[in-house]
This record gives sequence, C-alpha cells and structure tokens, in this order.
Amino acid sequence: MASLRSLFQRTRPAEASVEAQLAEALTLASAGEYKAALAIWGPLAHRGVARAANNVGACFLDGLGVEPDPARAAAWLKVAAEGGDPSGQRNFATALFRGVGGQQDPAAALSWYRKAADSGDAPAQDMLSWMLLEGEVAPYDPTEARVWASKAADAGVASSMTRMGMFYHHALGVERDPAEAVAWWTRAVAAGDPDGAAMLGAANFLGQGVDRDPARAMVLLLLARDRGSRLANTYMAAAEASLDILGRLRAGEIARDIASKPPWNGEGAP
Repeated sequence: MASLRSLFQRTRPAEASVEAQLAEALTLASAGEYKAALAIWGPLAHRGVARAANNVGACFLDGLGVEPDPARAAAWLKVAAEGGDPSGQRNFATALFRGVGGQQDPAAALSWYRKAADSGDAPAQDMLSWMLLEGEVAPYDPTEARVWASKAADAGVASSMTRMGMFYHHALGVERDPAEAVAWWTRAVAAGDPDGAAMLGAANFLGQGVDRDPARAMVLLLLARDRGSRLANTYMAAAEASLDILGRLRAGEIARDIASKPPWNGEGAP
C-alpha cells in the first residue's frame, strides 16, 4: 500500500478541511476524473481517513483510475472498515463474502455487514436481511430479517421493498396479508426493482391482494423479465396465453414505454 503514496502524491492547501477535500474528490469522481480524485483520496487514506480508504479500495476493485487490483482493494477496504466507515464496512463485508483478494469468509462478512447495518448503512441492512432469511450463514430468523428489511426499504432500497412483500405474501413471521404484499411490491416497482415487478405481475395475474388483471400482469412480467428477473418466467407463459395477440402486443408497447422512463431507464433511484 505504500506505493500508493508515490502514485497519487498531491500537495493540498493547508487550510482545506478533510470534508472539503472529500467533497472535491467526489465531484471529480462523479465527472469520471478518477485519477484526480485518487490524488486527493490517496494521501487522505494514508492519513487514516476511513472514507478515503474506502474510495481508494473501490477504485482498485473496479479499475477506476488505476489497474484493477483485488488484493489491494481488499486491503484498503479493510482499513476503511476498521476505521469505522459504514460504507467501508459494507464493502469489506462484500469482499469477504465474495472472496475478493483472498479466501471467502462468509462468517466474517456477516459480522461486518451487521456492523454497517447497525451504523445505518441501508444496503448493508438489505444484505443482512437477505442473509437472515436465507439461513445459510446466519441462523434463519424471519423476524429480525423483516426488521432490517423495513429499515432498508424506508431508506429507499428497492430490493428490501420486494422482500417486505414476500414476508406478507408467505406469512414469514407475520400474518399473511396479500394486500400488504401488493402495497410493498407496488413501492418496489416504483423504485425500479425487477423482482418486485415480477411479484406484482404474478399478484395481478392470480388476483391475490388486487383485482385480477392479466393485461397489467403481462406488462409487469415483461418489464421484470427484460430487466433480468428470473421470477418473471414462472408466470410469463400463463399470462401470455390468457391474452389474445392484440393484448400481448399492447402489453409489450406499454412495457417498452414504461422502460423508457425513470427509474427503469437507469436514471431513477434503484
């Protein structure tokens, strides 16, 4: 890691605060000027600024302004995590979960996800919820999983909105409530989540929690499938068979129109 100092050495004005430097670097990175951003983040990371260390790690991970280097990425993310940065804790957890730069360590990943979630990091709360519901790394606990999913959903994480619908649809730690499930999936669709669209499409096709509407179901399932949701395939054939050719064509037109607008076109919040 010492070589980073020589790679991205830059003299900063003595009066510039850490917050101002981080803001400047973020502006540069947002404009695609990653080398310039790293010239700010690098010295700050060496000084122990955890957020800067997280950003340096992310750049080495994705090859932004530098050659990709998973081992160096993991090392800087560890510095960020141990420095108390919630994003760094979550990103280091992801590195451990995926085995970036070394051996996979799901148990350690769970611990760091929990630290980040406790610090209010919404994506970490979403991941912790998923792990508690999967029951492979963490003990299966739908009640705690719903608590974390609710926090993440309220913070705008679309996948947690979809998961909240699943709790009510499958009666996981709560009474079954198809209407409440539909309400959560509707929020997830508005936020652009493909799996949420698939589940709302299925609900419309079956008439569970909402009036049966095969045409609307087809639109939602098309959106979900085209955005990569595997859940959409479960009901796609049946929904398509329930419509005549004109109905299928119209559903496709509506789906394409929706897909051209935020958040489905990538401009809105995921």
